[in-house]
Amino acid sequence: MSVLIDTVAWVRVEGGRILCARPRGKDVFYIPGGKREGAESDLETLLREIKEELTVLLQPDTVTHVGTYEAEVHDVPGDAVVRMSCYTADYEGTLAVSSEIEEMDWFSYADRERVPPVDQLLFDDLKANGDLL
Repeated sequence: MSVLIDTVAWVRVEGGRILCARPRGKDVFYIPGGKREGAESDLETLLREIKEELTVLLQPDTVTHVGTYEAEVHDVPGDAVVRMSCYTADYEGTLAVSSEIEEMDWFSYADRERVPPVDQLLFDDLKANGDLL
């Protein structure tokens, strides 16, 4: 019986690079976002997580689903699969790391190996679409 880790992520691409964040105490970067709490919708989870992680407010009327990806998770005991529902959105404010995030950076396709397998699937699609350098 595999465990499903259900997450949402904010896909922010500027100048052919995608925004990635590294949580405190971790050595890997992720697409910003996180797990839903309780009965939160994707939108509610996305808005909360991005405000918590990057201190900006996403504009709900600009949120657009760009894809959902699933991959095995290797750093979780047992058979775990992560599902990442990805959305683009405009934002208000200035991007800044919060207490949860050690650093943020803009990655090109060359940085693909620095993110988890589920994020790599998104990188592949963005590269194929010509969005990622």
